[in-house]
Amino acid sequence: MAEPPQLSLKWSAQYTLSHSDHALLSGDKILLPPSALEALLSASSNLAAESARSTLPTFDPYNSATFSAYRQAESQYQDQRQQLPYPLTFRLVNPENGKVVYAGIREFSAEEGEVALSPFLRETLGLKQDEGMKEDAMAVDREETVTGNGVHGQTVTIHAKQLPKGTYVKLRPLEAGYNPEDWKALLEQYLRQNYTTLTNSEVLIVPGGRGIGGKKEEFRFLVDGFKPDTDGICVVDTDLEVDIEALNEEQARETLKRIVARSTKAPGTDQGSSQGGELDIHRAQKGQVLPGEYVDFQLSSWSRTQPLELELEAADEDDVDLLVNPLSATQRSKPRMDEHVFADFDSRPRKRIRLEPSNVEVERAEALYVTVHAFAAPQEQTNGHPSAGGDEARPRRFTLRARHPNVTDDSVDDSAPHSEGDVRCKNCHQWIPGRTLMLHENFCLRNNILCPKGCDLVFQKRSPAFEQHWHCPHDAAYGNTPLSHQKHTTLFHPPSILHCPDCATLETFSSTPSLAQHRTTTCPAKPILCRFCHLEVPQEGDPNTPNAEALLSGLTPHELADGARTTECHLCAKIVRLRDMEIHLRNHDLDRLARLPPQPCRNVNCGRTVDGCSKTGDTRAGARMGQGSGNDVGLCSVCFGPLYVSMLDVEGKALRRRIERRYLQQLVTGCGRKWCGNEFCKTGRGNAGVQGSVGTKEAVGMVRPWLEGLAKGSLVSPLHFCTDERSQRLRGLAGMLAAEDGGPAGKGGYALEWCVGAVEAEGGDVDGARLWLKNWAPTRAESR
Repeated sequence: MAEPPQLSLKWSAQYTLSHSDHALLSGDKILLPPSALEALLSASSNLAAESARSTLPTFDPYNSATFSAYRQAESQYQDQRQQLPYPLTFRLVNPENGKVVYAGIREFSAEEGEVALSPFLRETLGLKQDEGMKEDAMAVDREETVTGNGVHGQTVTIHAKQLPKGTYVKLRPLEAGYNPEDWKALLEQYLRQNYTTLTNSEVLIVPGGRGIGGKKEEFRFLVDGFKPDTDGICVVDTDLEVDIEALNEEQARETLKRIVARSTKAPGTDQGSSQGGELDIHRAQKGQVLPGEYVDFQLSSWSRTQPLELELEAADEDDVDLLVNPLSATQRSKPRMDEHVFADFDSRPRKRIRLEPSNVEVERAEALYVTVHAFAAPQEQTNGHPSAGGDEARPRRFTLRARHPNVTDDSVDDSAPHSEGDVRCKNCHQWIPGRTLMLHENFCLRNNILCPKGCDLVFQKRSPAFEQHWHCPHDAAYGNTPLSHQKHTTLFHPPSILHCPDCATLETFSSTPSLAQHRTTTCPAKPILCRFCHLEVPQEGDPNTPNAEALLSGLTPHELADGARTTECHLCAKIVRLRDMEIHLRNHDLDRLARLPPQPCRNVNCGRTVDGCSKTGDTRAGARMGQGSGNDVGLCSVCFGPLYVSMLDVEGKALRRRIERRYLQQLVTGCGRKWCGNEFCKTGRGNAGVQGSVGTKEAVGMVRPWLEGLAKGSLVSPLHFCTDERSQRLRGLAGMLAAEDGGPAGKGGYALEWCVGAVEAEGGDVDGARLWLKNWAPTRAESR
């Protein structure tokens, strides 16, 4: 039995071209009004009903099978009535010229009665958006619907059209010289991110790298055939094979010729630019760079407490520039002409950039990206690459140094005479012996000329250098060659205003350095290393209206949104937002420094505290729970237990007698425990290898100093009682932790009372005790 024909969504409408600036639309994306979504859902509901009815048999009330089929069809209809096909594709037609193109939907947010098209779609359909915006600004007293030549009459007919999944597409480059290594990865990424459909015979424009002034190179391809053989295909969720063929044999030969010529000037070859690499603070780097190309170095190690000076020397070359970008969480890009933090574009053959330790840009820099670039005039570039041939295409040799300048490296004051009797020439400003000043001035005024523009440069009259010497009429820049003049004009006074190529900011830029400042500060496309997701992502945000909360918090808009996720604090188990965690941990740190220290048991062999310590850092946990020691002698409840009697002892005489008896019993008879290490116990002394027994008379003499301390009410003098094995082991671990040096010259580490509290809270786990100390205890240096 043949399958019923597949039904397709039927919907069409005609809309006026939107006059709003939708620069964020890319590829084949369009914006439709919300009413279009309602109409599409209604058409989808009708399609679902028609599809359900097409497979139903004739209803028989006496046949249970037909009743079941109708129930199944009803269920299918309810499932599909509010579903749209994926991906949702459309056929766009310009009724004025009949041009057709297929497109995908971005969202339903356009104004009612209008459709917003991407620049690619407008160009393909032959619609003039720029003229429309001009006409719209002039139409103040006109009615909103204008016909004839007015731009309000530009309409687009849109049909819902489901396209087959493409399996093969043939592309033909429109220009010679495209290297597959340049565009292959770009093509795959650009299609995946920006296109839902491809239309036969359309021109596909793939943006490439950036050139001077933020201008991007473009790769243009003609779409010339599909499989299946239709006029449009869908490229979403399909394995698409892309075949690249030249337009003709002549273009293929020219492309091969350019690829071979470019390979001879690849980085690392004799005729190409150097490969760059690591920059050493103690060794100069020599290399060469072709016009229009970059050589990237990375400086990873330098003294952060001293000034750093980067020096680029290119003899007789004034078109080689020095660019620097710090590598930090907020700066991830390598320096380029339109994306740099520091740069020296001067026409001098020696360029310098000095970075002070107090410079905020390098405070948290992991390394410095240092780039050498040779300027190439715009007319010397072809398809984004410098044209070959001529002296201008030769490599520029340079020497790059990084050093810490000394205080004595300052330039010598030239305003003072070099020797006694010297006089300064008024023309060339050189110091001349006074006896020969007349002869020198006669010769100097006859042959030399001082620049009248105030740059203090001296030239030989009628020399080519003086004829080529220039001063910029817009600023204080000057130079000595036509190339330096052209470079200054291109960078600082371009013929047209510049726009950021990566964002939709309304701001315009009058020079390349101002564009570079935008791209390294407020541009939403600036890459950062997010402190929360630890990924390299764009910083996002609106460049026209900065986020006040982001500015005050020191976070980027991406981090502000990503930091809204919550997590559990590892110290207090509270749920805290990621962006608030730093302040939350600072409060914990203040609590740590203000926390009362634990009170170790007065018994030097006991590893407990008087009030008990908890895992959460509470040094009075036992006392708060009503489980304190219950005495004022300074002993824990376990050590005080054998000394407790239920009788009134105001002056503590009975308590001192019980302590004296316990001391004498330990010294004379011992406790008999094999693990005992008490030095005031016969058994402990034997375990320690101390020879000889202690009689009662000697024992009384040994005990008397401790009893006198008790009589005075002092809690400083320790007591020596035998205790259980676990408590004795905890005390030993606490002593070991207290002996650990956490810093130079023994100034780090933790006091003994904190170590006793840590091992008690963690139950003898040494690693856990170290973590407890790190989280809850101040170090010795912080305590001081």
